[in-house]
Amino acid sequence: MPALLSNYDKYPVIEINGGSDCWQGWKAIGEAIRKRVENIPGRKKIIAMECYPGILDREILTHLPEALGANFVLTRNFMLNEEKIHELVFPDVTDDEIFGYITRLKLEDFFDRQAVQTFKEDSALAQDTIYVYGPGATLLAEHFDLLVYFDMPRWEGQLRFRRNEVGNLGLDNMTTRASLQYKQAFFVDWRVCDRHKKLLMNRWDLVVDTTVPGNPKMVVGADLNKAFQETIARPFRLVPFFDRGPWGGQWMKRHFDLDPAQKNYAWGFDCVPEENSLLFKFGDIIFETPGINLVFAQAKSLLGAPVEARFGAEFPIRFDFLDTIEGGNLSLQVHPTNEYIREHFGMAYTQDESYYMLEAEADACVYLGLKENISPDKMIEALNEAQLHDVPFPVEDFVEKFAVKKHDHVLIPAGTVHCSGKNSMVLEISATPYIFTFKLWDWGRLGLDGRPRPINIAHGKEVIDWSRTTQSTKKELINTFVPIARGPGWREEYTGLHPAEFIETRRHWFTGKVTHSTHNSVNVLNLVEGREVIVESPFGAFKPFLVHYAETFIVPAQLGEYSIRPHGESEGKECATIKAFVRQKA
Repeated sequence: MPALLSNYDKYPVIEINGGSDCWQGWKAIGEAIRKRVENIPGRKKIIAMECYPGILDREILTHLPEALGANFVLTRNFMLNEEKIHELVFPDVTDDEIFGYITRLKLEDFFDRQAVQTFKEDSALAQDTIYVYGPGATLLAEHFDLLVYFDMPRWEGQLRFRRNEVGNLGLDNMTTRASLQYKQAFFVDWRVCDRHKKLLMNRWDLVVDTTVPGNPKMVVGADLNKAFQETIARPFRLVPFFDRGPWGGQWMKRHFDLDPAQKNYAWGFDCVPEENSLLFKFGDIIFETPGINLVFAQAKSLLGAPVEARFGAEFPIRFDFLDTIEGGNLSLQVHPTNEYIREHFGMAYTQDESYYMLEAEADACVYLGLKENISPDKMIEALNEAQLHDVPFPVEDFVEKFAVKKHDHVLIPAGTVHCSGKNSMVLEISATPYIFTFKLWDWGRLGLDGRPRPINIAHGKEVIDWSRTTQSTKKELINTFVPIARGPGWREEYTGLHPAEFIETRRHWFTGKVTHSTHNSVNVLNLVEGREVIVESPFGAFKPFLVHYAETFIVPAQLGEYSIRPHGESEGKECATIKAFVRQKA
């Protein structure tokens, strides 16, 4: 039979009721800002034009000063010099290639306090309109008359690092290796500017989407905040993005209708609000905003009060894809324990995870846990030998290997040595801090940049759970399915995660309608079997929501009860979802 055409929606749009005033293009945006400024009483006005890191300054500073008939005061001129910024961030950035420490810095720490004070004193005497542009604009123009926020998602920022288009916060380091720029942004820049953004979201007047170079869009800040309120009143999806990797495969390219010219796709990210975005339709204009903005704006309603109390304005559950079909093995790796990640990296919790086998070829496997009675010293010695002398590490002498098939579920608590083998399509379900992977062995290959990928044996050996051996792995980590409940046309199974982890997962098989409850925790689901299902409210609280195979969707905690049933091509056929939520403390 010929393959079915892909129905995976790569650009899920959320239609906003009532729309908003919305402008597209620098000319229209400039004119709209100018009119707003003119309508502010008095001759002297202070306009704060706040920016998220990664904004293309040259684009904005080419178009808007001319449209507004004014020169901009640039916040960069009031920041510390680059040498002092490097000194400031070094304790958090460190000299490690991958890891740093989640910063406790604030945006004001990047500024020369005396220069800022002088500006405030001088501007108090000014008679004309002042436009302050850049990250920290509201620190200089703290008594602003209008706040325009220029925003973009982190993923686009990463692409701009790769294209050598932008530098880190306060730095002109566009030629620095992209991986190092990303690390500094992850540990410092984004943290600093997210903290500042949260303080401004209820005060912004206009918000500009600068995601697509040359095609900006702008909405009224109050309308964007209303859109966040509307979004958590329904199920929704984030905008997925896909990336290549040295072990990447071909499944996503075919099934998600991705660019066939790319050599492979290794990762698919469709539920990482920190880096994914949301698409809002205001009238005829599609406006893109970082997914994390929704978490900042509506944390308690989205996450549920118990989850928000535990994690704050962070989204603790992450779904992504790992494609090794016609590709290679992932790196052999281990994740840190909670204690280790807190002590060494400043994170509150670690990356416990699991692999759900969305698809698997006949030879698919996972490397999971250790063999019985191995010597830890000999294993570490062999790993170091492989790293230092470029010789193969005898993986199967130390690490257990298990065959896997479609719909298997493999649990991976922190400290468990693991990796997915070639020829599998993994739905990875994990806690959010995804950067903290200690690679132990990378099969002797190079990264896409032609450089060896960093290996982290020194960290890894400190967190390996040496008791996680063959028998306990079989019993506790592989297909720990337990029937929970059943009804007409449906059955529910407990599928994990491990008792040491805060995420719990459930699988539902169904040919008819099955009822779910959020139980006061955000629910994240993926359709793992079936062409199409529909999500509905028993009370008509939201419009029916259509979901296709392999799509991840989010059900806000405040929705309470909802149902899922086969739809369209799947009617009369068995479908399945896997659902993750935060386990409530006893």
